[in-house]
Amino acid sequence: MENRVELLMGTSKGLFMATAGPKDSTARVEGPFCDGAPINHAIGDATTGQVWAAGGGGWFPMGVWRRDAAGGWSFSNQGFDEEVQSIWSLARDGDRLLAGTKPAALYESRDNGTTWAKLPALNQVPGAADWQPGAAGLTLHTILCDGKGGLWVGISAAGVFASPDGGHSWTQHNRRGNRPGPAGSLPRDWGDGVEFRAEDEIFSCVHNMAFGAAPGLIYMQNHQGVYRTRDAGSYWEEVTEGLPSTFGFPIGAHPSDPGMVWTFPLNGDSKGRFPTDAAAAVWRSRDGGETWEPMRNGLPQEACYFTVLRQAMAVGRTSPAAVYFGTNTGSVFASRDDGETWSEIIRHMPTIFSVEVVQ
Repeated sequence: MENRVELLMGTSKGLFMATAGPKDSTARVEGPFCDGAPINHAIGDATTGQVWAAGGGGWFPMGVWRRDAAGGWSFSNQGFDEEVQSIWSLARDGDRLLAGTKPAALYESRDNGTTWAKLPALNQVPGAADWQPGAAGLTLHTILCDGKGGLWVGISAAGVFASPDGGHSWTQHNRRGNRPGPAGSLPRDWGDGVEFRAEDEIFSCVHNMAFGAAPGLIYMQNHQGVYRTRDAGSYWEEVTEGLPSTFGFPIGAHPSDPGMVWTFPLNGDSKGRFPTDAAAAVWRSRDGGETWEPMRNGLPQEACYFTVLRQAMAVGRTSPAAVYFGTNTGSVFASRDDGETWSEIIRHMPTIFSVEVVQ
């Protein structure tokens, strides 16, 4: 198992786990786990072997499944409000777990996922009563933790919210920073009585976010473009120019190169949501989104109509980076050279909602 990677794949028919070596053309897949319930997101701990998987809904109970170090599974939804329909995202923050739900709320567990408690401050921010759902409902689908108490969450379709104190207080971070302010200042100086206008706010339907490899650097795929912040979300700069479309779901960032980022544009919101010209490409930037290039080597270039969903791209901590993405047609593609070349290492899976590397 030396130098092998374990992938967690949340699907419409349960959680699957896969292992593959750096030179393997295919991965070994195990599953389904979690009673075959739809799993929106899963995370794992390479040191302990523990895995947590979030999902449920519909015909299945919503909640969090846990695999312990010995390989046994347990399930809990203790502490979630009755209104919660499904769990959409998970994150580890020090000695606690965080879970994002539908309808949008944030929960924590301090006993390894056995019980959960709501962090109410997020739903008490000004305007929370007016949050509007995205196409999949009002979901908290992305959680970023800096390990120092800083949290960032993405909610469709309410926007980005940040907490400096572990979730006890929150502010909304939807302000656009690349519009010239007074006397050509950049960003606009909101603190001196400058009127905030609707056109100075990014579209609130954030799709996914990823930390970049520099303090305060976060990349975001939005419903209407790709954005970058270099000040932990206070202001967002649009970096969509050069991409074939403003629409897409996932985004991934290099673990040590702050300028390298990947995204998977689709042809449009209402045009089928498949790759532009039905030819798959992961688009890569080496300069923080200032310029983009399509990475196509090994990807299908004809009659390709799959979708890559918001949590279905993952980046390993190696350099060159290993990048993975899963499709709604049940394939997983892998690159082990920063996206230069790709291979299909898994196929014929159920619809893939999420891909994560256990690390």
